[in-house]
This record gives sequence, C-alpha cells and structure tokens, in this order.
Amino acid sequence: MKVAITSKGKDMDSMLDERFGRASYFIIADTDSDDFKAFENTNISSAHGTGVQVAQFVVGLGAKALITGNVGPNAMRVIKASGMEAFRANSMTVRKALKSFSEGKLERISDATTGPHNV
Repeated sequence: MKVAITSKGKDMDSMLDERFGRASYFIIADTDSDDFKAFENTNISSAHGTGVQVAQFVVGLGAKALITGNVGPNAMRVIKASGMEAFRANSMTVRKALKSFSEGKLERISDATTGPHNV
C-alpha cells in the first residue's frame, strides 16, 4: 500500500511535518516493497487553495493512506472523497510514523483538525 507522509525533509529519517498543506515534502512509502520517494510540495507558497491542491496531488500519486499532523476542512473533503484514510502523528520521524501506522498505533483523522485558512 502507498502511504503519503508529510515531511520536513527528503528521507525517512526526516521529521514529520505536522502541516498538511504547507508541508515541505511528501514521502510516498510503499509498505509492500519498503521503497519510498520524496516529492517537494510545489504548492507551499500558494496564497489560496493550498490544501485542496496538495490533497489532489497526493491522491494523484496513488496514496491510499495519509500520515500528517493537521488537515484543514477543504483538504479533508478531497481526502474523504478519494477514499484515502488519514492518520495523525506528531513529533516523530517519517520512519517512526510509518512504523506506528503499520502497528495500528496512530489515531485516525475523520474530520478536519484545523479551521479553514482562507477566511
């Protein structure tokens, strides 16, 4: 399964970025093969619609699960509509977040964890 993890850096030992729309990178990790690839968030400096654009990008990468700290309401709508599941992690590396996900230790995010940022 492909899992998207918000990250402050380009590798598995980078710290998780707790901001979904403004995360520096997205690590796409394949839990079946243990491969991963880093993608820079090119929408990070967008003034409006960042969460939606980023959610569409992550969905387009084929991720079936998302690990992050916080997700706004507009991004959450895109995530839910795609069938992707979201999980919360805080203050850990990408590698630790993925391990915690695999062990079923992360809290599922079913609703936005922050308010809209475009008001």
